[in-house]
Amino acid sequence: REIESALLDGEIDFAVHSAKDLPSDLTDGLTLATFGERRDPRDVVVSASGDTLAEMSEGSRLGTSSPRRSAQIKVIRPDVEIVAIRGNVGTRIDKSKGPDYDGVVLAAAGLIRLGMEEEITEYLSPAVCTPDVGQGALAVEARSDDVQTLEMLVAIDHGPTTTAVTAERAFLAEIGGGCQVPVAAHARLENGRLHMSTMAGLPDGSRIYRIELDHDLDDPQSAGRETARRLLDSGAAEIVARGAV
Repeated sequence: REIESALLDGEIDFAVHSAKDLPSDLTDGLTLATFGERRDPRDVVVSASGDTLAEMSEGSRLGTSSPRRSAQIKVIRPDVEIVAIRGNVGTRIDKSKGPDYDGVVLAAAGLIRLGMEEEITEYLSPAVCTPDVGQGALAVEARSDDVQTLEMLVAIDHGPTTTAVTAERAFLAEIGGGCQVPVAAHARLENGRLHMSTMAGLPDGSRIYRIELDHDLDDPQSAGRETARRLLDSGAAEIVARGAV
């Protein structure tokens, strides 16, 4: 909010954010001008032993404070204990090598950008652990009426990333940006189509709904909204309603 206030007050001309941290509804007077090329959007496991998620022994302690990650991991490994973890990337990796954790789950993009890719034990497929909306992408925010800045920022726009993240954000807006149950969407361009993988579930993994759809590339917002409606119609509406705020 402080950054957006600086934008609106003219103290800065644009701001760079992690796209996954942005709310589905932007502050009036601001717009997302462009997206940089997306890094790997997947979640990863980091474990000191080198064990993958499937190889971890029963009762292993896996660190994450993300209900989205917890819900999806519990589906495939209900015998693993999910333990809350705080701190920056370096702190979490250090904790993963200590006595309180057998591993942690993090975003691949953060490790790659920090030059810590060698710490990654396993990449989790989006079909197993659907990433957060916007994960791996950087978004540039500017004032809606600042035509000169908006025209300048077009030069760094990465079209495929913009298409994908626009669809994901439309999905989130349709689900409800204030939803407190785990929801996720990952869009990618594949064979001239926009493929969307989406998820909604309960934090304990006891109920998970997934929908995958292909769409035309020309209207990513409609693609995101349609996929959200299909996910809700599949049964997810009940659990999403529980977490609406």
